[in-house]
Amino acid sequence: MVNRKTLVLLLGPTGVGKTELSLQVAEHYHCPILNCDSRQIFRGIPVGTAAPTAEEQARVKHYFVATRDLEENYNAGQYERDALVLLDELFTTHPVVLMTGGSMLYADAVCKGLDDLPSVPEQIRSEVQTRFQLNGLTWLQNEVQRLDPEYWQIVDQANPARLAHCVELCLTTGKPYSSLRTNICKERPFRIIKIALERPREILYARINERVKLMIANGLVEEARSVYPKRHLNSLQTVGYKELFAHFDGEYDLDRAIELIQQNTRHYAKRQMTWFRRDKEINWLNADDDLQTNIQKIDKLLKQ
Repeated sequence: MVNRKTLVLLLGPTGVGKTELSLQVAEHYHCPILNCDSRQIFRGIPVGTAAPTAEEQARVKHYFVATRDLEENYNAGQYERDALVLLDELFTTHPVVLMTGGSMLYADAVCKGLDDLPSVPEQIRSEVQTRFQLNGLTWLQNEVQRLDPEYWQIVDQANPARLAHCVELCLTTGKPYSSLRTNICKERPFRIIKIALERPREILYARINERVKLMIANGLVEEARSVYPKRHLNSLQTVGYKELFAHFDGEYDLDRAIELIQQNTRHYAKRQMTWFRRDKEINWLNADDDLQTNIQKIDKLLKQ
């Protein structure tokens, strides 16, 4: 019996197997699931984001899945505020709540809070946006690599909003953005237990390659084509869509687009693992262990 309000955070790189384990854990503890995947929050792109299916959501109540329109600007700060309000409500009836996803910044926002950063002057923000519009994503990527190589290693390198934010703060302060990240944790009125799934790299990469093929079979190309007119939106600047948008633009054929999706997803998984490995609070589980073994390990953590 858990007698303390506890948020169980189930993390892991894309493709490692979080979805099925999260369902089983939630069923075991009779608790809801809070999604902390920054792209599954948006409506209209369930295939490319590997969002929980209708059947999976029927098994367990999910929050923050397909709750925002693609046109909305939604960030980690807003997620932090929304998730804390929801958790306050859920803990009145559930001693344990499960949060799962692979968006490192969203998870950290809830667990630690975001740093109080200096305001960016409008002139700098406008200049960065203008240069981005003129020179594209590659310019932002090069600027982040130049100004803050440490942050470049962990950021979602296809996310222009995150990249632009880094460049803006670097130009505002004259310091790398990573040096402004204090990692000072804010107090939370609940206990947090962090768990992450891992697999050997070669197995994880093989799973990613197969999952991309399954997404294609399940209609990813058609889904990407349906949102192609909105390709400029920040919500669509992510792996899977940007490669297919370039294919639609005639830059390469479909086979090459699929190869690039697999490659870029593997790179993203590597950056996720780099981020997770730095967090010494994470308890690691073997994704190949059976459910009962992993449940016992989680039970032990909850009883501490």
